[in-house]
Amino acid sequence: MLTLENVYAAYGHSEALHGINIHIDEGEVVCVIGRNGAGKTSAMRCVVQDLIKVTKGTVTYRGETLQRLEPHMVIRKGIGYVPEDRRVFASLTVAENLRVPPSFHDKGTDPFWTLKRVFELFPQLDQFKSRLAGNLSGGQQQMLSIARSLLNNPHLLLLDEPHEGLAPVVAQEMVASILQLKSMGVSMLISEQHLHTVHECADRIYVIDRGMTVFEGTMAEFDADPEIARRYLMVVQ
Repeated sequence: MLTLENVYAAYGHSEALHGINIHIDEGEVVCVIGRNGAGKTSAMRCVVQDLIKVTKGTVTYRGETLQRLEPHMVIRKGIGYVPEDRRVFASLTVAENLRVPPSFHDKGTDPFWTLKRVFELFPQLDQFKSRLAGNLSGGQQQMLSIARSLLNNPHLLLLDEPHEGLAPVVAQEMVASILQLKSMGVSMLISEQHLHTVHECADRIYVIDRGMTVFEGTMAEFDADPEIARRYLMVVQ
């Protein structure tokens, strides 16, 4: 479905990735983990061409090269992106935020994700739909950002640090939402630091260190080699 093969990428003249390799199949949930600054966010940005330039290697989605496309064109291909900073429109209400994204679902079919469905997934958004997004809690803003992305009816959802800055109880609610999406067959690539979340959600994981992929495997394979965590990870248990 999505493949990053030997990807080098830079912000201006500052190189951030040095040969990343990531692959995700239809219906999979793949987690990318690593220390702060290891390159997780940069890898996610390479997919949607967000503020970063791929200088070598290929990023392909369903057989099509993405790195020459503008970000909005990547989204039109069926990729939803929820960045770490959420990027909600603070001066608009929840309802107005959810009316922003155009629908990119396949013509001739009814969209799966509707306002009714995102409110079922995140009931708080229905409760606070008249509230300004800037007045929401961090967790509610994260829900809003995910809901807004789902309304584009993506085939693949990218979540960059979905638990960043959330209280533990709210973070667990976010895990429950991710698991609900997984049960619905939503393909996801998740940048994550919390190992308990990775254990609950991931079919496979990639460990990134200094802009390079240093491990790929299942959670069981990762757990079987504690040296990987010792050498490459500084994550919240």
